[in-house]
Amino acid sequence: MTFVSAYFGPIVVDENSVIEFPQGLPGFEDRRRFLPLQSPRQGGLIYLQSLELADLCFLALPARAVRPDYELCLTPEDLAWLDLPRDRKPAIGRDVAALAILSLAEGQEPTANLRSPVVIQLRTRRAVQAIRPDERYQCREPLVGQECLCS
Repeated sequence: MTFVSAYFGPIVVDENSVIEFPQGLPGFEDRRRFLPLQSPRQGGLIYLQSLELADLCFLALPARAVRPDYELCLTPEDLAWLDLPRDRKPAIGRDVAALAILSLAEGQEPTANLRSPVVIQLRTRRAVQAIRPDERYQCREPLVGQECLCS
């Protein structure tokens, strides 16, 4: 299938690459299918392009690119939505990917949402935005001075 993105023009979509959010994303509950796109010229940046709305695209980074020591915290509900066992913690990179949505507001320093990462089950491509029950990370973690943007 070919999808025409407002930002990237026509994109050939490989259905095996599509990420499915069974519940949608908070604030975008009716948008459930996204395609991750990477640009070799832009390092680790990942664009999450909606396949249902041409002008909806989120910019993200792997959570560990922002904080190498990042630790995931999933609720039992998140594990169920992702079809992951409840008896062990999923490993980032082996079982799941954890992406931090970036906030780029004019006149403000860029930030990353580490409090509510997008978590993708790598085998099934199901995803949730997992809101942490604690306050270990912020929803606006600063990026300025971080290794991921300065190297």
